[in-house]
Amino acid sequence: MTAVLAEMTEASTMLGWRVELEITGRCQLQCVHCYVDSGPSGDHGTMTPADWHAIISETSTLGVTRLQFIGGEPTMHPAFPQLLGHAVGTGLRVEVFSNLVHIRDGWWPLLKLPNVSLATSYYSERDDEHAAVTGSANSHHQTRANIGRAVSWGIPIRVGVIDTGDGRRVARARADLIRLGVPADRIKVDSVREVGRASRLRPDVSQLCGHCGRGKLAVGPTGEVWPCVLSRWMKIGNVHTASLAEIVGSPEWRAAVATIPVARRGGDCVPDTGDSNDCSPAAARLDACNPDDGTCNPSSDGNDCSPAETDADY
Repeated sequence: MTAVLAEMTEASTMLGWRVELEITGRCQLQCVHCYVDSGPSGDHGTMTPADWHAIISETSTLGVTRLQFIGGEPTMHPAFPQLLGHAVGTGLRVEVFSNLVHIRDGWWPLLKLPNVSLATSYYSERDDEHAAVTGSANSHHQTRANIGRAVSWGIPIRVGVIDTGDGRRVARARADLIRLGVPADRIKVDSVREVGRASRLRPDVSQLCGHCGRGKLAVGPTGEVWPCVLSRWMKIGNVHTASLAEIVGSPEWRAAVATIPVARRGGDCVPDTGDSNDCSPAAARLDACNPDDGTCNPSSDGNDCSPAETDADY
């Protein structure tokens, strides 16, 4: 009986959580605000495809319901199609956060599978302004074309417009996305976070959402576990040496998460659709953000404010 109870406890350790899998640090772009400082010289780390398969399987047994593939650029990992297929096969709801610079023709049917959605960032309706952020002259044309293809395939897609200081540019970008067929309620605006390449100071918890480590975590290319992808300096365990259940249940995890400000009541809930879809501590409303019932309430089960994670999207 004790063994059965222990197994049941372990299986519900992360019930309803979202896990972000940063499967690579490689990216075609070098965005000026990148939270991870990824680029063409990045690598896939020490996690093998077998390691990622095992983590995906473990998240499912622990009660995790939502998985996000992120990078770098996750589609640049050589095992991306297999990892996505495995995640879908476990019954997880999966979001692929891609720059949409290059999507192989054969991947569209895979992205069209039930419980799969896309997310991307968009900086301007103009080539030059978009390129000024991404560092790639061709990125605007490619990303814009693939946003249109996702819409034509009927793949749920959310788009984050990152405000780098020009509100008029943001408005134009949003209007362009609507012309492409992206629903208005799937387009959100966020400001640049002071982390990674955009950081001018040592990163700290003031840049994190109130949900990092509380219903969500991230695993990096070397197996390191963080409360979320934006808190990568907070390394709390490694999946090469411990299970996710052991890491989340450790005193070190509890101590680290206790330092992250809890989302406050009041204000507007603005998802960070630029990188990881978080709500900033200053803006998140604990009583107004529930993706599962349409009212947006992260306090109900650890969900953060994500239009990509409403039941209607799947």
